[in-house]
Amino acid sequence: MNERSLVIVGSLNMFFAVCCGAFGAHGLKKMISEEMLAVWHTAVTYQVMHALGMIAVALLMPKFGGAAMGWAGNLMLAGIVIFSGSLYLLALTGTRILGAITPIGGVAFLAAWLLVAWSATRA
Repeated sequence: MNERSLVIVGSLNMFFAVCCGAFGAHGLKKMISEEMLAVWHTAVTYQVMHALGMIAVALLMPKFGGAAMGWAGNLMLAGIVIFSGSLYLLALTGTRILGAITPIGGVAFLAAWLLVAWSATRA
């Protein structure tokens, strides 16, 4: 992804994270268990962190180079979809098997941050 795309996608993810956070705090509070509400909150937290991470990556791309940083942004987006997405679905449906794919998103987050560090060391 290029800088502009990362800012757009990161900002849209922030928008949806705020929506999901508000929905969890107000709409889901009486509909799902405390345990599932905590799962929902974890999904929102990681979505917010990595949406901001995507924007940070966009700002760092001109300084540290584009290719690896672009991959870092792509991995953050993949992590949001897989990690947060699976947790949102788990909280809403209670389908525990969804928790099995959550770590794939976590690995995407880890790889993204390693690429950011690698880009900075190479610059």
